[in-house]
Amino acid sequence: MSTISKVTEEIINRSPFLREAMTENLINISALARKIRPEVEKGTGKEIKEGAIVMAIKRMTPGVYHRLDLKIKNVIGGIGDFLVRSDLIDFTFENSETLRECQRQLIQFISNDKDSFFTLCKGITETTYILNAKYKEDIERIFVNERRKGHNVNLSSITVKLPETNTETYGVYYYIMKHLAWEGINIEQVVSTANEFTGIVNSDDIDNAFKILMQLKRSI
Repeated sequence: MSTISKVTEEIINRSPFLREAMTENLINISALARKIRPEVEKGTGKEIKEGAIVMAIKRMTPGVYHRLDLKIKNVIGGIGDFLVRSDLIDFTFENSETLRECQRQLIQFISNDKDSFFTLCKGITETTYILNAKYKEDIERIFVNERRKGHNVNLSSITVKLPETNTETYGVYYYIMKHLAWEGINIEQVVSTANEFTGIVNSDDIDNAFKILMQLKRSI
């Protein structure tokens, strides 16, 4: 039959978020022990005192999540400048045989505007275009025969330049978005390249989002 320590660790390791919260001392150990006690007793085949489970939890080594946290913080500490753009909108259209031609016309139309913001995210069934609000009428004209599935206004973007090691460390995007979510900031769209992460948020949230990301960088 499995030991208390082994069963306890197996239960906790099934939830990466729980293990992460434990690493950051955000979990009430006694409350956690009470919650998992029935499952520990089932796994060990005997009645277990809550104190024994508490001790098993406290004896757990930080393990992979502690090492991962250090790697992520090294990446965050190496991020470069932030670039903020405002007055953006997005359009989402259903993918079709004619959508690519509309896209070509749009790119050609705005190609001479060096200060323009334009990016697209192509999915299996739909494509989203994010661009300056001044092009609203133009995109409506060019895509007039396409099926629109979504449209948002009053958007801003914040682009984070990441060190090249970010592609070797899993959890970097989660780490960034987690801190934004904790502050009640909704990321409406995410655009990424190998070494850049761009979050699209409501313009009312952009100042707070910038502040949070700056605090993350400075706190490492």
